[in-house]
Amino acid sequence: MVLKAELHCHVEGAASPGLVERKAAKYGADVSAFIVGGKFVWHDFTSFLHAYDQASALFRTEEDYADLTEDYLLSLAKQDAIYSEVFISTDHAISAGLSPRAYIEGLAEGMRRAKAATGIESRMIATGLRHKGPEAVMQAAKYIAENPHPLVTGFGMAGDERMHHPRDFAQAFDVARDAGLGITVHAGELSGWESVANALDALKPSRIGHGVRAIENPDLVRRLAEEQILLECCPGSNISLQVYPDFPAHPLPALAKAGVPVTLNSDDPPYFHTDLTCEYDIAAEFFGYDETMLTEVTRTALKAAYVDEETRNQLIARLDSDKTVRAGDADFAGSAANS
Repeated sequence: MVLKAELHCHVEGAASPGLVERKAAKYGADVSAFIVGGKFVWHDFTSFLHAYDQASALFRTEEDYADLTEDYLLSLAKQDAIYSEVFISTDHAISAGLSPRAYIEGLAEGMRRAKAATGIESRMIATGLRHKGPEAVMQAAKYIAENPHPLVTGFGMAGDERMHHPRDFAQAFDVARDAGLGITVHAGELSGWESVANALDALKPSRIGHGVRAIENPDLVRRLAEEQILLECCPGSNISLQVYPDFPAHPLPALAKAGVPVTLNSDDPPYFHTDLTCEYDIAAEFFGYDETMLTEVTRTALKAAYVDEETRNQLIARLDSDKTVRAGDADFAGSAANS
């Protein structure tokens, strides 16, 4: 058992097929076109987006969103996760007919329920959608800056990274940064290394969502290592979307070897038939990570998490305590075997 932490997961994309089916029954919707045998089905990026949008449209009330975060975080806690950050979108809330405040309060209520039940700590990262343009991203940043919530601690940008230049969004990120929010941005997933470099220059994030295409430029890899810019890596997602042909071709181990901080994350887990445990297992099977290395991945995530220092220290202490307990158990087992 390795304690885990996740920094990169889209909250609507975390909805399990079972939960989506329950919401479909509640609203009289037919989901048979994209849920078969208890699993999401899609065959290309377009059909993935269609399934994602249709499922997301079934979360319509504050209570629906409370159910979503509670359900996801309880599943994470069963996987020995002690911390989670989820990406949220006030644009999605508005399209679902909810006010941003009701959306955030619903998500926060689910987080509180999950923490009460399991002790798992969690936060939200508000995002603007790149394909909606600079003004929409600015509005998203302004809303979060002007309506702070204790569980919303970061700001980022998701959406089609082929649209617009990062400098078009610089003012929006300045608004978020001035409000004290941690800054991350999706880059270097479906677009190449230039996407990462441009995001670093224009938006000055402390973390990059995905970022794996940086491997295409050795100078950029050195920059990431020197500046200690963390990459929120999602190997399962990358293979599902054919960013790389297979896990042995994935650059995470090469990036880590070069000194770039990397973490393991599930992105939109049920759509890619993965979860956080699977991502840690991928690192073990294909990247040669043992338990000590995986524990250090968790530590890297906790050090980069958008939380206050007291919470960070508590989480790291929990990780260290677990490591000590497991080491003691191993020593005891060894002594017993030799007696």
